[in-house]
Amino acid sequence: MAQQHLDPTDPTAGPVPADALTGYLRAQATEFLRALRLHRETGAGAAGSEGSVEAARALRRAARRISASLHTFQPVLDPEWSEAMRPELAWVSGTLALEHACAARLERLLLALHRLSGAATAFPDQGMTGGGAATTGRTAGGANGAAATVPATVADGAPGTAATATEAVRATAGRGGGTAGAARAARTSAGAATVASAVDRGNLTVGAAKAGALLDRQLTLARTRAHSTALQALGSSRFHAVADKVAVLASEVPLAPAASAADLAPLAAAARERLADAVAALPLLTAGSPYNAEALIHGLSPDPSPHPQDAPWHQVRLLLRLHRYAREVLQAGAGGEPPADVRLLAAGEALDRHRDASEAAAAAAQAARTPRIAPATAYALGVLHADQRHEVEAARYAFQRSWQKDVVGTL
Repeated sequence: MAQQHLDPTDPTAGPVPADALTGYLRAQATEFLRALRLHRETGAGAAGSEGSVEAARALRRAARRISASLHTFQPVLDPEWSEAMRPELAWVSGTLALEHACAARLERLLLALHRLSGAATAFPDQGMTGGGAATTGRTAGGANGAAATVPATVADGAPGTAATATEAVRATAGRGGGTAGAARAARTSAGAATVASAVDRGNLTVGAAKAGALLDRQLTLARTRAHSTALQALGSSRFHAVADKVAVLASEVPLAPAASAADLAPLAAAARERLADAVAALPLLTAGSPYNAEALIHGLSPDPSPHPQDAPWHQVRLLLRLHRYAREVLQAGAGGEPPADVRLLAAGEALDRHRDASEAAAAAAQAARTPRIAPATAYALGVLHADQRHEVEAARYAFQRSWQKDVVGTL
């Protein structure tokens, strides 16, 4: 497949001196120090304000940009300093991101449970769970009398399947006696499909409350631990050493001896080419289908390792971020704000959704491995896992659409 140049109208196509990188790094270091001061002023305890949350985000943003610039433009920087600085900034960014990731993952999963269960509330009252399932069965069953009993049985914990529902409908149709055989067969077929759907909905409604409570316990605990880890990290001597180095960076950027004659444009172009190569290796033809069932083959595997198809997409997301930050450096050298690239923004958003859905599916699968959970809870978690894996496929499809939409006319 032909690859389109990522920046066909790049205004920074000419040589870009190392001074652009110096100014960019100083600006990001200043943002880091400003966010750190705001974080300390607004408080970082358990009852931290919204200002402290925004300050933590600003810290992560500045740390990511500094680390990415050190990676992309390493040849023009002091090698010993940059090699020592990059992993420390990655540690800061990753540590501060854990709490936000746990909170966002929990919110995503609970909203998905609410959507999938179709309940009036995200978590039905456990004392009313059986009645709610029976009500769902009566509503879905309509005039068929057998439809009201099958979901109620499932709500009590009995194994409910489409075959069980079909047998119940057939027994009811057989007792009718006065109806013609053809009409009875037609009603049996239609009733079986209706009751099978009601069984699934009843199982999901019953299990959604307990699945939501289980996810809430696990992810809230993970968030609490991440918050404690972040507080310990921000108070550690390791972080103070990083902050001191960033403070020095705000006034002086350690450059390599040959930096005065260096050109940043080829280094940014190399980052762009790495991204293009990684995208070319993705199965975009498969992702071109809005429903890629082949990608779900390993979705319910008992193997707790990450999904085998996700790693290349996560790598593309990181390379896309490096490319975006390199463009910011070049544009800073041109003396202006980077122009909005709609395709890169859409592609980045799709890859962010891909990462979020992939991690949410992994969290649902991990919760489903909890020992001794009820069958209805495991069923709800399985449906939730499959839903998030379908969200992964939808994000891949959206990325494929945003990435290739301008290529069609050039093929």
